[in-house]
Amino acid sequence: MKKNILIFAMLTFFISTVSTAQSDVVDVALSSKDHTTLVAAVKAADLVNTLKGEGPFTVFAPTNAAFGALPNGTLESLLKPESKKKLSAILTYHVVAGNFKAADVVAAINKGGGKFVIKTVNGGTLIASLKGDKVIITDANGNAATITATDLKASNGVVHVIDSVVLPK
Repeated sequence: MKKNILIFAMLTFFISTVSTAQSDVVDVALSSKDHTTLVAAVKAADLVNTLKGEGPFTVFAPTNAAFGALPNGTLESLLKPESKKKLSAILTYHVVAGNFKAADVVAAINKGGGKFVIKTVNGGTLIASLKGDKVIITDANGNAATITATDLKASNGVVHVIDSVVLPK
């Protein structure tokens, strides 16, 4: 009986490890009830295939609550077909080429004297800094988002959850 339990536990671990390793950054967002708005936006911007690509990508993923905090009507407007280019620019501002785990970001902040300038896929920059033990991401407009969950592993990168939508200039 103990042998069967051990085999079952090992198989469960193996299957979960394999399925996690095969999940790309889009699948990570799809698996989260807190990122349904992000997934809808990625679909509306026609970025699914791009983000399912080889990568590696680091994605700063705003929660549903983060999108909900945008001014009234903003999200609805962005999801319209005529806003696809603007929505794509905003979403790609949340994506960095490369695989930056939390420890890498903190090390870069420390090496940079308290801040780490991050170039995003859309060509803009974000500034990472520390506030106590929290990593803060500041956009080009001076708005800040806190990373609330880190190192959600994907086959083509890593996802960090943020509590605010960051916006390019």
